[in-house]
Amino acid sequence: MEEENADSIKVYTNESVDVAIAEGLKRRGVEAWSAKDTGNLGLTDIEQIQYATEEEATIFTHDDDFLSLIAETDREHHGIIYVHQQKLSIGACIRRIKALVQTRTPEEIKNHIEFL
Repeated sequence: MEEENADSIKVYTNESVDVAIAEGLKRRGVEAWSAKDTGNLGLTDIEQIQYATEEEATIFTHDDDFLSLIAETDREHHGIIYVHQQKLSIGACIRRIKALVQTRTPEEIKNHIEFL
C-alpha cells in the first residue's frame, strides 16, 4: 500500500457518513477517521468543524447544514467535501475522495467546499 506524504489531505467523516467510507479510505492509504472513531458522535456541527480544524482535517459529510453554516459564519476550516447521501455509493465516495487526496493539497482545499 502506498503511503500518502505528510502534505496530504486528512479526511474526517462526520456522523452522517457511513463509517465504511473512513475504513475504505484508510485501507487505500488515506489518513482518515470517523466521528465514531474519536467519540465525537452527538457533537454539534460547529463542534465538528472546530474539531476538524484543530486536527487540520477536511470534513466529509452528507449534511447540507455544514454548507449553510460555513456560508453564514465565514469561519476558517480545512475544507469540506459534500455529497448528497443518495447520490453516490460508498465505493464511489471512496474512489472520488481518494482521487481528490491524490490531486489536491491541504492548502488548495482550505476554506473550500468540494462537491463530489
